[in-house]
Amino acid sequence: MPSVLVLNGPNLNLLGTRKPEIYGSTTLADVERLCRDTAEQLGLELEFRQSNHEGQLIDWIQQEGPRVRAGESIGAVFNAGAYTHTSVALHDAIESVELPVIELHISNVHRRESFRHHSYISPVATGIIVGLGVAGYGLAIRALHERASAAKG
Repeated sequence: MPSVLVLNGPNLNLLGTRKPEIYGSTTLADVERLCRDTAEQLGLELEFRQSNHEGQLIDWIQQEGPRVRAGESIGAVFNAGAYTHTSVALHDAIESVELPVIELHISNVHRRESFRHHSYISPVATGIIVGLGVAGYGLAIRALHERASAAKG
């Protein structure tokens, strides 16, 4: 059974308590349950991970690229948090392994501070979901699944 990787970057472990007026009261554990339910409905295994460390995220991305090429994975949903706006290294990792990535933002970053308007991830992302809250995770998993199914013919 193919899998999908859901990666969460810095501070997402604080979902539900950090700025609930922006990110809501849903916790990361709640997001994981939503993702597991969506993956199960689609016949996918789920790898769900969070790290506050850029290098750890890069390692996981580099491991996932070969899994996609081997047909073991359909790609990754990636909420890079603040690294979205700062990390050339994450951009390079995604590009280097040709990982299909749906970039995800819980809030509408374009309605927030101007430094959040630029993404280093977007140029190498397969697609982007912005501002739909945590529901975006399920939509992103479905989008990767549809993309993988279409590629199979």
